[in-house]
Amino acid sequence: MTPSFEFRTSSAPARLSDAERDRVLDVLREGAAEGKLSHDTFLRRMEIALVARTPDELGALTADLERRGRWSKAVFGAVGRVSGFSLSLRRAWQWERLPKLLFPAPGPGPLRIGRDPANGLRLNHESVSRLHAELVFQAGGWHLRDLGSTNGTCVNGRRVTGAVAVDHGDQVSFGQVAFRLATH
Repeated sequence: MTPSFEFRTSSAPARLSDAERDRVLDVLREGAAEGKLSHDTFLRRMEIALVARTPDELGALTADLERRGRWSKAVFGAVGRVSGFSLSLRRAWQWERLPKLLFPAPGPGPLRIGRDPANGLRLNHESVSRLHAELVFQAGGWHLRDLGSTNGTCVNGRRVTGAVAVDHGDQVSFGQVAFRLATH
């Protein structure tokens, strides 16, 4: 009697690629940005996407989030540009009304900014940390660095992470306290 051999093929599907997961995560992010998903739903679906094992599981996460067509992309793009313009206009209007913060004479150390009385610039506001930020003259230019403040430091509306170069006319904010940098 001749021995018989059976070859069994595994019924388990192939492992999902990172590209497949990334595509689904992009669709979920887009859906959340458009307001189609609540924050909690977005987080729950992202968690499921990261542990999904089959393409069907991934597909179920985005089944109700249809990709936008060319027409809706144009409409959403136009709305975004109009919204961006109104924000720019509001910032420009506010910019002229901001108090000036004059650059100090360059010295050996930085100008520390915060609520603590030992700082060179004391800002007595609840949104400002005790040791909030520092302004330092390095390599021929001024740099602003956040010192781990709770409510953040922003330059021209963008939150500072690390040190960022600043110049005359820049809008800076420490928590909710804002200034316009000036040389005179």
